Amino acid sequence: MKEEDKLSPWKNKLHEIIYEADTPMGKLFDLILFFIIIFSVILIMLESVKSIDAEYHYVLLTLEWIVTIFFTIEYIARIVCIKKPKNYIFSFYGIIDFLSTIPLYLSYIFVGSQVFLAVRALRLLRVFRILKLVQFLGEASHLKSALKASRAKIIVFLFSVLIASVILGTLMYWVEGDEAGFTSIPTSIYWTIVTLTTVGYGDIAPITPQGQFIATVIMLLGYGIIAVPTGIVTAEFGRQNKDKSNDGEPGRYGHVNTQSCPTCSKEGHRDDATHCYNCGALLNE
Repeated sequence: MKEEDKLSPWKNKLHEIIYEADTPMGKLFDLILFFIIIFSVILIMLESVKSIDAEYHYVLLTLEWIVTIFFTIEYIARIVCIKKPKNYIFSFYGIIDFLSTIPLYLSYIFVGSQVFLAVRALRLLRVFRILKLVQFLGEASHLKSALKASRAKIIVFLFSVLIASVILGTLMYWVEGDEAGFTSIPTSIYWTIVTLTTVGYGDIAPITPQGQFIATVIMLLGYGIIAVPTGIVTAEFGRQNKDKSNDGEPGRYGHVNTQSCPTCSKEGHRDDATHCYNCGALLNE
């Protein structure tokens, strides 16, 4: 590695504190960050209660500014202590961190934009690092692959449900009519979808025996339909797990830690890894 590509000692130390959760300082930082995020979400909830906001508006605003300044400093520090900042800036966590920081600043330009502060709740996903649950990200990756592999079947299934909803909705419009609230075919289709998904708002209900019979069929059909996407994904998930076991190789996330690459910020490295699996950079300088 070239000398100019190495991080300075203070940046290495900062990177260790901010991005690592296996060191004492890293654990402490993540725990502090975790509780500040929770505190911030509570502040947002309290601000939405008009009686509380009316009495403690300036206190809540001051606390919100303190939290925002902390997040701003943290965001800048995360950019400073990695070699390729754009890898963090355009990553999932980087975008979430940015969106968690700017709403209060934008509220002085765009009225009401502070409601987007609720996106900070997504930062609680960092609990995976704090609670040593990184190894379970491998299973999440398999689930993602199963969903991706099942998408064609699920799309066909949803298209079939949509066609059935149009047919049954049109039939209900013809059977019930305006008196029961089925004033148009789109309204009837809306009722069919609500009934088929077992939501049942109750704003529209059939009154004729024929309509009630059709509604009963739709309700029973709904219980069967709920299980179909689950079965598709579960079957694909099981197939992938079987293929994985047949390979006889441990998963990439079998024995991993929270170490973050100082170059590309990727996490989930094996305990015995010396180089990043994503960019190949040296992990420990």
